[in-house]
Amino acid sequence: MPQISPFVGLLYDPARAGPLELVTSPPYDTISADEQRELLDASPDNIIRIDLREQQPGEREVEDEYRRAASELDRLRRDRILVPTSAPSYYPYEMRFAFRGQHRRLRGLICAVRLEDWGGSIVPHERTMPGPVEDRLRLVRAVRANLSCIHVVCSGPSSALTRLLEESARESPRAAMSDDKGVEHRLWVVEEDGDVALDLAGESLMIADGHHRYTMALQFRDEMRALHGSGPWDDVMVFLVDAATEDPPVLPVHRILLSGSVPLRGERVRDLEEVLTEVNDERLVYGLAAKEDGALVHRVARLQGEPPVVRALHETVLDELGASLAFTPDAVRAEEAVRCGEASAAFFLPPTTAGRIRSAIDRAQRLPQKSTYFWPKPRTGMVIRPFD
Repeated sequence: MPQISPFVGLLYDPARAGPLELVTSPPYDTISADEQRELLDASPDNIIRIDLREQQPGEREVEDEYRRAASELDRLRRDRILVPTSAPSYYPYEMRFAFRGQHRRLRGLICAVRLEDWGGSIVPHERTMPGPVEDRLRLVRAVRANLSCIHVVCSGPSSALTRLLEESARESPRAAMSDDKGVEHRLWVVEEDGDVALDLAGESLMIADGHHRYTMALQFRDEMRALHGSGPWDDVMVFLVDAATEDPPVLPVHRILLSGSVPLRGERVRDLEEVLTEVNDERLVYGLAAKEDGALVHRVARLQGEPPVVRALHETVLDELGASLAFTPDAVRAEEAVRCGEASAAFFLPPTTAGRIRSAIDRAQRLPQKSTYFWPKPRTGMVIRPFD
């Protein structure tokens, strides 16, 4: 059963750091090179200098970057730019945003959860790649802290979690900001609530975002246990959402075929807009853009199997091609890669739901890498979990 707990967190002090917009960042694996430069220029105290480093002149070894990240975190703590909470706490977190023409809200709880080996009550839904795991492992060895949350979802409903979130929202948030996508982020700090941990003990938690970081955390835990026994590395920081009450949006990650040919299936449609209107997760309909006789053509086609579409598409089309793929949540970018000749084809997927993903897991089916894009995501740097 999952064991959640409060922790002493590090929070930016706006009096020293300035507005949170200048010192926090999106998750490291969603940031383009241009966005990274903007964040670096925004403030010398931006968390990006720790979480997504850029090599400096004179650094000869990769490990120099990770040592510099640790020095940056030490500086922020020493200068009281990052300050600890007075006691172990939970961190209710709320995001307000516009989605499909409607005003939405997504609430969850930032807390620590006890790490479990795969096969327990914490379950993955995507495959991982070794490169990102190694990068995160080197970083955590250096900084000895969880810089960002692993996003997990429980089936719910949890009355204790709902109560805690609603009671917290009646007070002014401890931290608040709006990002460049128009998402409002709000965070509270509350004392331990034993009812929440007890209520969630019977749940199974599905990792929505952060498979590489969870895999890394298991490896780091084993390393540290071998040297020092049990400790703070036995837990990891998560953003826990009750899917029954919150219905988190799950956006698609489109596939870009970098080379080779693709079988042209389905019926032609006018343009990308019509493709995105027609794709449907429940009916297993996906979209395709490719060159035919030199012209960019759009199609929609139906798959056999069970939803979600991303798994059926890999099983029946992409895995057979042995394709070299790139991934993006931006459909226009995927289409442009085909238009300008950088790619052979683009496959467009529909949004799905946390429930359909969980159903696939319950059928013992793991989704391909980069299958889903849970959105919006908590801002990195709103709270940090140090191991000391």
